[in-house]
Amino acid sequence: MTRSSTRDAAPAVSTTLVLGLLAIGLAGCSSVSAPKAAKGANASKASGTPALPASIPAGMSPGYLGNDLPNSLTLLPPPPSEGSAAFANDEAEHDAAQALKGTPRYTLATSDANLTLPHAVTAFECALDMPITQQDTPRLYQLMQRVMVDAGLGTYAAKNHYNRIRPFVHYNEHTCLAADEAALRHDGSYPSGHTAIGWVWGLLLTDLAPDRDNELLARGRAFGESRMVCNAHWQSDVLEGRAVGAGVFAQLQSNADFRRDMEAAGKEIARQRSAGKRPSVDCATEAQALAIKIKGVL
Repeated sequence: MTRSSTRDAAPAVSTTLVLGLLAIGLAGCSSVSAPKAAKGANASKASGTPALPASIPAGMSPGYLGNDLPNSLTLLPPPPSEGSAAFANDEAEHDAAQALKGTPRYTLATSDANLTLPHAVTAFECALDMPITQQDTPRLYQLMQRVMVDAGLGTYAAKNHYNRIRPFVHYNEHTCLAADEAALRHDGSYPSGHTAIGWVWGLLLTDLAPDRDNELLARGRAFGESRMVCNAHWQSDVLEGRAVGAGVFAQLQSNADFRRDMEAAGKEIARQRSAGKRPSVDCATEAQALAIKIKGVL
């Protein structure tokens, strides 16, 4: 396998593309157009972080943090440079992850790649041991949607600055979702937004259901590692995506709206458990997939 880069000359990552991708995931509709970046008062105080949408597309709620996102460019070190020992490790982990094609773990990674709602939140139903739906757990559902915006946007100060090449572009390969590739091709790889989202979901659900902490944190970790299996991110992107997710979760603790929604979501979880509600997904199949590990992954 050649190690030479096949990257096209790419312009700076577009803020409208970033926000459009979030809108697609959150509104659950691939036809949602990208909102225009806000100006003036809505511009982020963190250098390099995209401005928030001037308007929110139908079906999409804004995040909690607004302009108070952690600055991932300050939070994270630079990504490994090509030719370094750290990049050689990324390459080795890429090869190990791609060896999982055709396995149940690859199928799960493909599912994890789909950030449209309501699909995305079902990834945590087995770990939480109950369904997560807009109908029966509306405050939990909205909580996860709003935090998704914060975690996704929280990665973009570093993403835009480094504009790191993604592994599928570097090797002239494909991801597990071909429909995403055109947008991802010029979207920075470092750090992983999917990972930040999955990790902050794991953290907040652990706070709400501490008796399921091991299962929820393990699922949050696996959600990010799915990006390696999908060939969309390097291992270092995933590791630092967790750092952004943790930073977002820490910042959320002082947000009154977030704390109110957490309290309401906790009550919904208690009601669902009392009613004996079970996950809507096949947990046995998920467990089988999660038992398959990437060789050598940290």
